[in-house]
Amino acid sequence: MAPVKDAPKKRHARRSGWWFDIFEEMNRMDRMMEEMMQKAFEMPRAEDSPQPFVYGFSMSVGPDGKPVIREFGNVEPSSRGPLVKEEREPLVDVMEDGGDVVVVTELPGVEKDQIKLDSTDRALKITVNSAKRRYLKEMELPHLVDPRTANATYKNGVLEVRFHKTEEKKPTRAIRIE
Repeated sequence: MAPVKDAPKKRHARRSGWWFDIFEEMNRMDRMMEEMMQKAFEMPRAEDSPQPFVYGFSMSVGPDGKPVIREFGNVEPSSRGPLVKEEREPLVDVMEDGGDVVVVTELPGVEKDQIKLDSTDRALKITVNSAKRRYLKEMELPHLVDPRTANATYKNGVLEVRFHKTEEKKPTRAIRIE
């Protein structure tokens, strides 16, 4: 019997021109997607920024019955990846209560005298500048309000600002917290 020669090994030949190796192309795309996903989820290192990273969202039902989603924190998306802002955006809920608009804001770790409130007939700006914490939130209100009727209270890290609704424009005003 004649000796059996080894069958020739199949080589994975690389083709040129318009044809390409589909498995090689899939591997390249897989590496590219892996790289993109890593960049998308990279967070700045703690040594780059002394403040903590805070990000979240709240969901509630608006007066029209539709869901309202609000973001809060100090991480902001950008084309170069997430940016950590100096001031945090606090968790805020805006509700309508009969003839009033009520804004409830969580501001833990600050004193009442560190909070500054400014209001127009259509917006509210909350600013906190303390040695430990900085908060900033500017928001549009769902209805025209009279800033002169604003009643603000702060207790146990929760700020509540209540405005009476109005149908006519009113002047801007700073609000004192009780």
